Amino acid sequence: MANLKDIQRKIKSVSGTQKTTRAMKLVSTAKLRRAEELARRSKLYATKLNEVIHTIAKNIENSKDSGIENLYFNPKNLTKRVAIIFVTADKGLCGGFNHQTIKAVSNLIKEYEDNGVTVDLHAVGKKGVEYFKYNNTEIKSAKIGLSSAPSYEQAQDFILKVVQDYANGKIDKVHLVYNGYKNMITQELKNIQLLPVCLENIENNNPTLEVEAYDEEVVLEKLVKKYLEYSMYYSLIDSLAAEHSARMQAMDSATNNAKEMVRTLKIAFNKARQEAITTELTEIVSGVESMK
Repeated sequence: MANLKDIQRKIKSVSGTQKTTRAMKLVSTAKLRRAEELARRSKLYATKLNEVIHTIAKNIENSKDSGIENLYFNPKNLTKRVAIIFVTADKGLCGGFNHQTIKAVSNLIKEYEDNGVTVDLHAVGKKGVEYFKYNNTEIKSAKIGLSSAPSYEQAQDFILKVVQDYANGKIDKVHLVYNGYKNMITQELKNIQLLPVCLENIENNNPTLEVEAYDEEVVLEKLVKKYLEYSMYYSLIDSLAAEHSARMQAMDSATNNAKEMVRTLKIAFNKARQEAITTELTEIVSGVESMK
């Protein structure tokens, strides 16, 4: 027979956990609304930037037989070294959010190393940094605290070092991997090739966009740098919204599981109490019968 006090203790403990997970869900929901709005406004800027870059690059490409003579657009003849920038959360309790990104990065590393390509890792987020350090994987640069509080200036500084390595010929390709926000219940894993820039990967929702006369190559040079910096910044915002979404779902599931566990424990408690009462009555009746 189950101990009634033990069951009561478990019910109290699980009920306390249920209150905590419910509170965490409410906090994540509130944070998600703010992050979602920031991501929406940032997406508008990113979309317009993409449209301008795409238009200018296409104009240059169509006007020259040799194509776009720009360092950031021209792929290297041989890929010997690549940089992978990835974003994870600084905290856990958000389901498989971090694991999906880490798994995608691990698969990308294996794919390149199997082909004899050296990989440099650049990590944003405590969970990703801890995972790869635990597995004795070298991290070229790391930033903790940025994924939970995105800053354009810090994002700019972080990616600038990678862009300089590309410009100096130290690396041949740059990937950006993160778990992005799709809607309140879905996250979308993104693997973007930042460098060399591929026009097919840049969304252009306004193919008829017209621009005034200018030195296209000079403007393109500046816009591409802005595109790279903003891609890094937007990935942080997008990832943060996805993180809050994943945590909200995880805490909702934990709350429901705790509720179901409390219900099961209460049934067990009532059953144990009934058994105890039945046993006591049986002992009383037996005692009375023995006295006759």
